[in-house]
Amino acid sequence: MKKEWKKEDKQLYLPKNNPELVTVPAYKFFTIGGKGNPNDEFFSEYVGVLYSLSYTIKMSAKKKMEPEGYFDYTVYPLEGIWDLDEDAKESFEDSFNKNDLVFKLMIRQPDFVTDEYAAFIIEQVKKNKPHKLLDEVKFEEIMDGLCVQMMHIGSYDSEPGSFKLMEDFTEKENCKRTSENHREIYIGDPRRMSAEKLRTVLRFGVTKK
Repeated sequence: MKKEWKKEDKQLYLPKNNPELVTVPAYKFFTIGGKGNPNDEFFSEYVGVLYSLSYTIKMSAKKKMEPEGYFDYTVYPLEGIWDLDEDAKESFEDSFNKNDLVFKLMIRQPDFVTDEYAAFIIEQVKKNKPHKLLDEVKFEEIMDGLCVQMMHIGSYDSEPGSFKLMEDFTEKENCKRTSENHREIYIGDPRRMSAEKLRTVLRFGVTKK
């Protein structure tokens, strides 16, 4: 039976469009870091490298190179941790230049993917679909822990309204943010959806005061 993240991890990937507290356990990811405006052409290359690796694992059974414990599943959505570079933080007021954004993109991998198998897959993709960014990919375990999250519906530029709701909720729950960065999980393909229908999970780490 295929593992569907939309069903088995619904709370983490399909939350309601109002803030809530959630505890996110550790998961395994292919990750890659970068800097710049996500609307620029270069950004799609970062995304493409992560999907090349993810779909190589997904299709590994058909090529008879699946790892022990393999099961069929739906590839997880693209995620990103976003921040500003240090110079931009110092001069930040009410707006920022998207060229100053610092990001860490990632796609979660199934539990059966080990460090050794991830390294094997990276080498396979280098042979079959070489790209210079593959040398920058990491395989790591990340745990978000206690977080505030909600589903943002609409364009990325309208996210500040949702973050304001999340900040107010955080204060109401007697919590505080653990860092200035935040996570975004992209539900659906923005290339095929109008801006007002985009769905993005917004999440940031918190701790009790």
